[in-house]
Amino acid sequence: MAHFELNGTWQLTSPQRPDIDIPMTLPGDNVSALLQAELIPNPYFADNEAKVRWIETCDWHISREFDVDDSVLSAKQVWMTLTRVDTLATFYINGEQALTSSNMFAQQRIDIKPYLKQGTNTIRVEFARVDLEGLERAQKLPFPIPSAMGNNQIPHMNLIRKTQCHSGWDWGICLMVSGIYDPIQIDVINDVWLKGFSTEQQWQTDGSVQVDVLVEVETDTQPHEISIEFDGQRQSLQTEGSSYYHCQFHIAKPKRWWPAGYGKAHLYPITVTCGKQALSRTIGLRDLSLNNQADEHGSAMEFVVNGVPINAKGANWIPVDAMPGRECESRYRALLQSAVDANMNMIRVWGGGQYESETFYNLCDELGLLVWQDMMFACSLYPSDDDFLKDVEQELRFQIPRLKEHPSIALWCGDNEVIGAIGWYDESKHNKVKYTVNYDRLNRMIEQVIGQQDESRRFWPSSPCNGELDFGDAWHDDSKGDMHFWDVWHSGKSFNAYLNINPRFCSEFGFQSWPSFAEAKQFVPEQDWNVTSPTFEQHQKNPRGNSIITEMFTRYFRFPSGFEQMLYLSQVQQAMAIKTACDHWRAISPICRGMLYWQLNDNWPVSSWSSLEYSGRWKQLHYHAKRFFAPQYLVFSEHTGKLTLHLLNDAKESVDVSAQLHWVNWQGEVKQTWSLEHTVSSDSNTVVWQLDEAFDSSELKSGFFYVEGQVGQERITNTWFSTHELKSLPMESAKIDVTIEANKVTLVADKPAFFVHLECDTTGRFDDSSITLLANQPVTVEFLGEDLATMAESLRVYHLMQ
Repeated sequence: MAHFELNGTWQLTSPQRPDIDIPMTLPGDNVSALLQAELIPNPYFADNEAKVRWIETCDWHISREFDVDDSVLSAKQVWMTLTRVDTLATFYINGEQALTSSNMFAQQRIDIKPYLKQGTNTIRVEFARVDLEGLERAQKLPFPIPSAMGNNQIPHMNLIRKTQCHSGWDWGICLMVSGIYDPIQIDVINDVWLKGFSTEQQWQTDGSVQVDVLVEVETDTQPHEISIEFDGQRQSLQTEGSSYYHCQFHIAKPKRWWPAGYGKAHLYPITVTCGKQALSRTIGLRDLSLNNQADEHGSAMEFVVNGVPINAKGANWIPVDAMPGRECESRYRALLQSAVDANMNMIRVWGGGQYESETFYNLCDELGLLVWQDMMFACSLYPSDDDFLKDVEQELRFQIPRLKEHPSIALWCGDNEVIGAIGWYDESKHNKVKYTVNYDRLNRMIEQVIGQQDESRRFWPSSPCNGELDFGDAWHDDSKGDMHFWDVWHSGKSFNAYLNINPRFCSEFGFQSWPSFAEAKQFVPEQDWNVTSPTFEQHQKNPRGNSIITEMFTRYFRFPSGFEQMLYLSQVQQAMAIKTACDHWRAISPICRGMLYWQLNDNWPVSSWSSLEYSGRWKQLHYHAKRFFAPQYLVFSEHTGKLTLHLLNDAKESVDVSAQLHWVNWQGEVKQTWSLEHTVSSDSNTVVWQLDEAFDSSELKSGFFYVEGQVGQERITNTWFSTHELKSLPMESAKIDVTIEANKVTLVADKPAFFVHLECDTTGRFDDSSITLLANQPVTVEFLGEDLATMAESLRVYHLMQ
């Protein structure tokens, strides 16, 4: 069998724009090609988004030539395999229509030999307008299917199997890209075709594991040898025609795959060969389940890996870039490594984006990141007619077998907020029975198809969800299932609202911030350095976003002066909001076994809920997450009615912790110190200190508590204020001296300084930032980047009372 790919340079044209005939690189998208050819301005800069919206009103064609020789034409079959074709595409080979595709998430495979000729061949792909197709489908519906027009700027996107956020979201630009984002693969088949293989794990009571391997081969009647190599073992099978072939391996003492923070994410290579063909991948051996047992608080929502309950800590994932041609391994790695560096162990792939690339899942396997995998449905209602169900079934029968081989996949989830959306739209909220039946028909089909493809993982109907066949209010019921808690951001409640719920698992909650000054300078012209400027408002997609941020300033802070301080303080506020939630939910563990904030990343430079900016730069929230998600953490809590300090240990083993707790006044005097020495058991939550009743509570506004501890080489710190309304506290202005030596920055404050944040104009981050400085106590942080000169020249140090 021979194999080649039709990647590289194609030509991009449009029948509506005969003046355009430019190169386009595949894998890639049309917007990236137009930008590369300088036919459009950068959509991400200033208010250029509106200037490129004409692209969505055009059809787009791509074409190229490729050579075919006798060895190809004499083959039995010539298969073309296509994935991530976006979206309404018709393929022509040598002028003949060979294939149509209308589902970005499905795989297409066709024998193209009948269309080929010797010598030079042409292939052309015509992409049709999605907006017109959506309108046409909507007009044929037996009853209206509402779509998320508050997010999408293109109507009826829910009727097209395309990344929903391509037409905008409340954090996303509207760029209706088209293209092909995976390699176009051509397989020339003669006598045998090794089509693929899958594995299943059967765990034994003695801790060993049996790995079943199922190999799919298409072959002639001649026997061919299949060889499978795994864990130093090799097995051979003889083919007897086209079929599936099975073998088993027994691993007596498996090296298990563990989530980050719980052990090594060990991976085993496995290789299958047949004739001259070979397929390889890595698999992780792990036993995973989801515990939903009833308990005194309701019902658990607890992932268990290798018999160990996991405290899931992480964030929600959206596509890397609004221009898919910019997706690459280095960007995926940087973002996911930043997640692990912030002590995360779970990522939720959100249902308004895309089933991610193999690069993403391979990195999650490698880094020990569990993946909560939504199916691609979000915030709209969807049809349940036979044609739509057939289309979705086709995508699932491709995606589930593809993804189930990854040890990182922890859960299949039917959708994002679709059951709740029945109550959002006029058409559905006045006829809930009809639309619930419509929802159930699609959701049950999804569950059935996934169950047929993968029996090893749980199916979770929706997020949020109280449980199977439970259509209750998972936005407000914190006793079971997973919860989305948006009362603080969307409803304007105070940060204390986080303290009033005890979720079993909170899979969405968030608070916006503006980009950092370093980020803003990359897309905001200097004349627009104002949070209400045209550029800044164009890069704020939540209609009330800027108003909410500034209104919350008035609740909690003394109002900032100047553009830089506004940006800085918005990130302090965001970090404080999410830290309030995570500190409380960690302090009540094991009641709460999971927290995934919204959101990890941005797909363009924007004001959003992310903790990583579009460039990958860490916001202050991400630095705080590194601390509040740490496996060992000291957290203050008042949920029992008294101020207590909890020592949390997520690890599988006991740990020794040495810490000092200080009561400090605003002038920097340490008025009282408590020494804490503890050995705590695995997976534990231990109260190690409680405020003495003799302590005059009326004095709590005269200072703050600061704890610093050590676990091995890891330093733990936390700061407690008597109120979130920091504007009411008599903090004093501090002067901070800064000394730079190579990549080390030493900070010394003459008085206590809070949310001390370092920022510079080059790629990289600091090993710590947005920290508390005690008076006259030097703290040294390291810059993790290469351009030390630019770091030193551009370094800015912000703090709360600057």
